[in-house]
Amino acid sequence: MRTFGQTKQGAPLPVKYTSLHHPIVLARSARPSRAAGAATLAAMLVLSGCKTSSPSAEAPSTASTPAVHAAFPDGWGSKHRRPPTVEQHAMVVSNSNLASEAGAEILRKGGNAVDAAVATGFALEVTFPFAGNIGGGGFMVIRMANGEASAIDYRETAPLAATRDMYIERGKLTNKSTVGGLASGVPGSVAGMAAALAKYGTMSLHDVMQPAIKLASDGFIVDSATSRGLGASAHLISQFAGAAVFLPGGKPLPPGTLLRQPELAKTLRLIADKGPAAFYTGPIADEIVAQMKHDGGIISKQDLASYRPEWRTPIVGKYRGYTLYAMPPSSSGGVTTVEILNQLETWKSLPPFNSAAYKHLLAETFQRAFIDRNTKLGDPAFVTNPLDMLTDKAYARKLASTIQPDRATPSPSFAAAAEPMHTTHYSVVDASGNAVSTTTTLNSGFGSGVFVADAGFFMNDEMDDFAAQPGKPNQFGLVQGEINAIQPGKRMLSAMSPTIVLDRSGKLLLVVGAAGGPTIITGVTQVILNVIDQHMSLPDAMFAPRMHDQAWPDEIIYEKGGFSQSATDSLVAMGYKLHEVGGLTNVNAVMRGPDGRWVGVYEPRSNGGAVGY
Repeated sequence: MRTFGQTKQGAPLPVKYTSLHHPIVLARSARPSRAAGAATLAAMLVLSGCKTSSPSAEAPSTASTPAVHAAFPDGWGSKHRRPPTVEQHAMVVSNSNLASEAGAEILRKGGNAVDAAVATGFALEVTFPFAGNIGGGGFMVIRMANGEASAIDYRETAPLAATRDMYIERGKLTNKSTVGGLASGVPGSVAGMAAALAKYGTMSLHDVMQPAIKLASDGFIVDSATSRGLGASAHLISQFAGAAVFLPGGKPLPPGTLLRQPELAKTLRLIADKGPAAFYTGPIADEIVAQMKHDGGIISKQDLASYRPEWRTPIVGKYRGYTLYAMPPSSSGGVTTVEILNQLETWKSLPPFNSAAYKHLLAETFQRAFIDRNTKLGDPAFVTNPLDMLTDKAYARKLASTIQPDRATPSPSFAAAAEPMHTTHYSVVDASGNAVSTTTTLNSGFGSGVFVADAGFFMNDEMDDFAAQPGKPNQFGLVQGEINAIQPGKRMLSAMSPTIVLDRSGKLLLVVGAAGGPTIITGVTQVILNVIDQHMSLPDAMFAPRMHDQAWPDEIIYEKGGFSQSATDSLVAMGYKLHEVGGLTNVNAVMRGPDGRWVGVYEPRSNGGAVGY
């Protein structure tokens, strides 16, 4: 499934139900005159305190940033607003309240943020099978209270038997990169979480996995969001062994069902007792390979045995005196976020949140950064990533100098494809100030649909994030580049953007990340901007309407009711095509409040839980 929107409740929309994604297209031919648009936007920029000439490298504003109550367009209403969770010592925020509670339980027992993050990750496999996983991969950014920062890449890799054109038949791209055994990359979640725990945790793998094991063996009550998610993906799940667990009698588990998963509990106990070796070389590996053969996959025992997570140096960015730690490739998230912020920093201050001038600057900086993301980044083991150039302030000033105050910049005719929406993020802070930002995924909801029956978990369809047919549109009409072509052992490029932000004094301020394919990058960036530039509280920063521009398709995607009519008219006058959707991005965040307590907010457009003490 490739969609930009999602239902209000956060469940995925099946392909046939696309009402939220039908674009409201405002044609360029209907726009007011160019002169009128130029005068309007130039005036907006002047009134907002922004420059209307080419931006230069001026010092960032040092104005204080107390949180203010934000005003949003009248059409936005209060549909996504909810109170935050505020606690003195520690906080876990994820898309599952039960998984957040699992992490908080570890914190209360004296574990640190890494212990809690690993506990939360394994619990998400049990309670959020839509995206929580041990059959997928992810990224983790860690910043310890002593200032040490690290990043671990446990992205999936292409099997050794993978070939460049493995999804092409008779010259056309098939759906085998998204459905069935051939869609799965070698999973990295178990290895990655275990490696993070071994380096920075204080508790054993056995101990931090106990909450997840209990949830799998004793069961939990299925809520309405889980039931809806199963129903929306029933066509996929019904093709494989998971139907027996999640679609008994051919129907999704109804709300109120006690869901016990004994096969998964057995798998988790093996990992807890034997470590990741049980998954990569032991009995679980045997079960994965057997299921792969049954469902047409090519993952082998050699693939599993040779998998290794990679420790990487975080991307470090500076924005108006704040410091960001973010994920480097094979994630594009950190580089692209920093490139966007570096461009925006060339303006001394940004226009008001609701103004067309602000939306224009976001769209233009998003577009420029995504063009670089789509054409210059890939797995560092296979390509040379120009990180120094892309994160350089002078390079950002050069890009920003090409932004005109009165017109949209047309995108070139090439850009890389987006990844599906169905990821999950969790943020953790402990009482000592250690912080972990983790994003993990199966790619599509419930991954490839393949369910390892004897082990109790879904496999990913991450191979679809490669350029399955370089230089030609895929089944979603998107063109992908040679730099991300399939090669054995290669990591596919990701948009996941786990990020940690320090304030101007160097104190931990914000732990944030998101799900939502390419909208992850712009969603995380907008929450950061809402806090730093728009002076919003975290609840408002999360509640605020979002927009997205990824260069191709050449349009601004925005949430229904998120643009005022005057902003819409002005943007159309500038030459933008606007595409309205039901929802964008699924963000989970923790922020230090003005009183020093931790404020936890899970995605207002979805379900989840913020739990602390």
